[in-house]
Amino acid sequence: MKKIKFKKILATGTVLAAGIALTACSGAKQNGGSNKKSSASVALITDIAGVDDHSFNQSGWEGMVAYGKSQGLKRGINGYQYFASSSASDFTPNINQAVAAGYKTIFGVGYSLKGAIASAAKKHTDKNFVIIDDVIKGQKNVASANFKSQDASYMAGVVAARTTKTNVVGFIGGVHGDIVDLFDAGFAKGVQDTAKKMGKKITILNQYVGSFTAADKEKSIAKAMFAKKADVIFHASGSAGQGLFSEAKSVNEGLAANSSKKVWVIGVDSDQSNLGKYKSKDGKKSNLCLTSVMTGVNVAVKDIATKAAKGKFPGGKQLVYGLKHNGVYLTRGYVADSVWEQAQTARSQILAGKISVPSHPSK
Repeated sequence: MKKIKFKKILATGTVLAAGIALTACSGAKQNGGSNKKSSASVALITDIAGVDDHSFNQSGWEGMVAYGKSQGLKRGINGYQYFASSSASDFTPNINQAVAAGYKTIFGVGYSLKGAIASAAKKHTDKNFVIIDDVIKGQKNVASANFKSQDASYMAGVVAARTTKTNVVGFIGGVHGDIVDLFDAGFAKGVQDTAKKMGKKITILNQYVGSFTAADKEKSIAKAMFAKKADVIFHASGSAGQGLFSEAKSVNEGLAANSSKKVWVIGVDSDQSNLGKYKSKDGKKSNLCLTSVMTGVNVAVKDIATKAAKGKFPGGKQLVYGLKHNGVYLTRGYVADSVWEQAQTARSQILAGKISVPSHPSK
């Protein structure tokens, strides 16, 4: 996670995998091609989780691939490309490389790139820059894209509260901050409101990893939560969340497919059902990813890139993507029909202003 349609846009896994295979890490090779629209060219700078993080960066790249297809662009110079960062020290060199290669609009994925994007924008006023999941003010060549992740997280809270059999659910965050607060606060409010409606008391276990990449630490946190009877855990922790999925598999692989003791994970940022696949004790294929809170980084990337290609780059503006156009939403996943209906009712009530979702957890 990071410091977080109008059509839903998802590149296929095959397209994404092919894209990843062709690019190295920092200093991605620029492929040749017949791209001619340099003014429509775009580049994406990842944070340290990499482009195949099953999360924020991957969603952004999917949006860029979809944008390239819509514009008839190829991957490479004058088209679209990504530059992967393995550490914060790669941010500025990667941005500089994208600038030198001639990309017109450059996206920084995640709040950790805020400083590098702001600095580069001041030096290269002829380029367009975008910061995802933060705000850069006072720079006319920078657009800021953010998401009302608290609203989709509220819906996830509704699902968790109506799915749990133990009346214990969990939330695992990456690093404390305004963006992860959205997920934390929305989820807690959704659980609390639903528990009240049901006349139940549901305990919410809450812990932070202190990192968006430490999967081993998250695995330990998840193990402790499962030991305390949590049977649904939502994470907002970037690639560290793979530790949660790993621990949930360890639990479920020792159970029969239809066991009432099965535990569930709620994914984040992109559809993480591929991480939830496992085989039960009785040899049946199953999945433990109940649903995923989708953050439309792909939507934002495609939308802003398209505007830039039309000469309408929203420089100096703060764009917020929410439930209305599926800028945030829940995947259908393995949610029971009756529970899904309740989540959709909550969605309608949020959009109608009947439910107010907090952006910070209560003290």
